[in-house]
Amino acid sequence: MTPGGGGPMKDCEYSQISTHSSSPMESPHKKKKIPARRKWEVFPGRNKFFCNGRIMMARQTGVFYLTLVLILVTSGLFFAFDCPYLAVKITPAIPVVGGILFFFVMGTLLRTSFSDPGVLPRATPDEAADLERQIDIANGTSSGGYRPPPRTREVIINGQTVKLKYCFTCKIFRPPRASHCSLCDNCVERFDHHCPWVGNCVGKRNYRFFYMFILSLSFLTVFIFAFVITHVILRSQQTGFLNALKDSPASVLEAVVCFFSVWSIVGLSGFHTYLISSNQTTNEDIKGSWSNKRGKENYNPYSYGNIITNCCAALCGPISPSLIDRRGFIQPDTPQPAAPTNGITMYGATQSQSNMAAATPLLQSEPSLTSEELPLPGKTTLGAPCATLSLGQPTPPSSMPNLTSETVLTDMIPLKEEHDGHQFLTPEEAPSPPGMLSTGSPITHSHTLHVLSLASQDSLHEDSVRGLVKLSSV
Repeated sequence: MTPGGGGPMKDCEYSQISTHSSSPMESPHKKKKIPARRKWEVFPGRNKFFCNGRIMMARQTGVFYLTLVLILVTSGLFFAFDCPYLAVKITPAIPVVGGILFFFVMGTLLRTSFSDPGVLPRATPDEAADLERQIDIANGTSSGGYRPPPRTREVIINGQTVKLKYCFTCKIFRPPRASHCSLCDNCVERFDHHCPWVGNCVGKRNYRFFYMFILSLSFLTVFIFAFVITHVILRSQQTGFLNALKDSPASVLEAVVCFFSVWSIVGLSGFHTYLISSNQTTNEDIKGSWSNKRGKENYNPYSYGNIITNCCAALCGPISPSLIDRRGFIQPDTPQPAAPTNGITMYGATQSQSNMAAATPLLQSEPSLTSEELPLPGKTTLGAPCATLSLGQPTPPSSMPNLTSETVLTDMIPLKEEHDGHQFLTPEEAPSPPGMLSTGSPITHSHTLHVLSLASQDSLHEDSVRGLVKLSSV
């Protein structure tokens, strides 16, 4: 007691709680700042990214480079060897028109190859687990038994029943017209096909650019082939056919490349023109999913019934934003579950005082008890710090007394035999040590079982035994 009469509470000092350190187990040294990573760096699909995630392509890009070489070499030879002669003999508009077609072809090709085709994000672990629970409930099976694998869900679109297939890789039910690309390992919205010539999938977000690419490439191929033949004919009229071929060997190479490629390019453009007019995809047309006739049972629910409307919807509609946000920063991951110890698995994983309180019974005792007695050897006091407790691993109270209590019990047994005439008090009748219980509030030992924790019960029982020994020695 201090001279001022303020009581023992005035001797207590308050220490400031540090909000920066969430756990006593945390190292006092400052952690090094980990540079933020973008989502494209950990993207699960088989894709390649360039320019900090701005360019997205498939992993197999060898055929794409072949496409670039064929277009650049053929167009370059045409502008270098044919256009000067044709501009003089016919009109200077020929190189101008050829240049416009060339730049349009290159622009649409790069736009198709470097963009997100409409990749659907994969389910997070929490979303996948929630979906699994829904599937278990729908199938009427328990989580521990055999679960028949889910396959489809059904939705109705314009009166037509459409099945949504479950993707075991992405852990989602794919939306209508979506499919999983085996080369890119992604689910693509409104999947058309994977085109190795452009080095990317063709889907909802880049289909219009793909169509404009093959259409403009058809015009460019026909344009170059026609004027190369014109150039050879004009020269052959002056010097003969063989001399014309010797004077411009580049024209021969251009004519051969264009002749063998024009058929496939023009045929591909015509096929996709048909698909756009009927609002179908290559994937749907190959599988024969829909019929063009409205009266049949498997009519196309996505067609507007008008060729012009279907073309406008495919080529002039708004472009949906990318769903994968490949250039976004990765948010801090939620902490992982702690490793199971002693058969106990602790979840939730922020290292905080609240979790330590949840794992340690001493920090959850309802009354705040003050003890003025000196700590005994081998005895844990309530005011002692909990720094020795490991986070997430509650320390179970020992059911056996410690070394000090064992010594006391061994000393008490012969005392009982020697002093048979003395009257011993039961633990309920023994007085509690000073400072253990508040004055004026007699709490019996049985009531203490409901209020105090197990560690406090052991301490109180030990003090009761010491009281018995003192009384027996009187």
